[in-house]
Amino acid sequence: MPTRPCWVEIRTRSLENNLRFLASLVAPHGDLLAVVKANAYGHGLALCAPAAVRAGATWLGVTSAEEGVAARALCPDARMLVMGGVFPGQGTDVVRHRLTPAIWEPFQLNEIEVAARTAGLAPRSFPVHLELDTGMSRQGVDDAGLAAILPRFNADSPLKLEGLMTHLFAADESDGRVTHEQLARLEQAVDQMQAAGHQAEWLNAGSTAAILAGEAGSIAALAARHNMKPLIRPGLALYGLAPAFDPPFAGEEPAQLQAAHRQLQPVLSWKTKIVSLRSIDAGDVVGYNGTFVATEPMQLALLAVGYADGLDRMLGNRFSVLVHSERAPIVGRVSMDQTVIDVTGIPGVAPGDEVVLLGMQGEQTVSAQDHADATDTIPWEVFTRIGQRVARVEV
Repeated sequence: MPTRPCWVEIRTRSLENNLRFLASLVAPHGDLLAVVKANAYGHGLALCAPAAVRAGATWLGVTSAEEGVAARALCPDARMLVMGGVFPGQGTDVVRHRLTPAIWEPFQLNEIEVAARTAGLAPRSFPVHLELDTGMSRQGVDDAGLAAILPRFNADSPLKLEGLMTHLFAADESDGRVTHEQLARLEQAVDQMQAAGHQAEWLNAGSTAAILAGEAGSIAALAARHNMKPLIRPGLALYGLAPAFDPPFAGEEPAQLQAAHRQLQPVLSWKTKIVSLRSIDAGDVVGYNGTFVATEPMQLALLAVGYADGLDRMLGNRFSVLVHSERAPIVGRVSMDQTVIDVTGIPGVAPGDEVVLLGMQGEQTVSAQDHADATDTIPWEVFTRIGQRVARVEV
């Protein structure tokens, strides 16, 4: 049956073009892992994972084992990195579906090792990536814990230490100081690993910001010094956005960032339709608690979208959407399922007209960064909070 008119359009060709562009930046230095975690940053795993593979990605990054199982059904031949680790009871599915988990806790090693032994796997045959905490204090084994965990990768274990992984958590800081400190700590960990008799194939580090700041070469050089291959993990740029660097670069931006501003193509547009129109008089109030009071006669349009769809409640009385290629302010509070906009002075507006919440209409654009600036957040959150009930449609 026809659905409520609130949907997201996904241009998979744009994602493919973005991936090929990023691969061209990474190719001189190493391999690329396409991050499709969190339902492809809210864009839809079912659409975006196959598109990434069509564009040449051999590695995909997912959040969890369950997301990895879903991605495996879509992309049977891709390597799958489970970036958020594994939890008790997931080992069997991880092994059965050939997922490659990031691990850093003994219980994770236990979980995967038991499942691999139960499956009858040979020694050192099931690959895992050991995550290192190089300063973020989030996930990963710290310097002190590394010595204790390395002996788990012994000749009798079915686990293979295929990669060392870390997250460069301040790669969007233009001076690069924290990133270089992290890379130094990463190199110390690689030295420690190799001194203990282990050799990993992949050095798994770096994000969109690291690529666009020109750090792929530094990661590749570190890997080369230790006979490893770099695996770099772009996320946001796959979906058409370059991160904002803070502070902005002094002088000319890196060539990679300049190229990204020219070549990245937004993948997602978020749309709804006008449900109905009404005229109000001066003094009438709009929405919950009357936070908007008309100062003159106005024409209002009701939209089939609200905060349960992911339209931030903070946008009430402070943001505009696009109708007939013109900006129409949101008036009153965003409701759970509905929003009201001011279309006074926009000619020819009628029920059923398309409204762009995020994307382009005519010469006007509303970007994820616009949403983020208006709500004091980041584009990643804008994308991922778009609700599951909002259909993702390939265009």
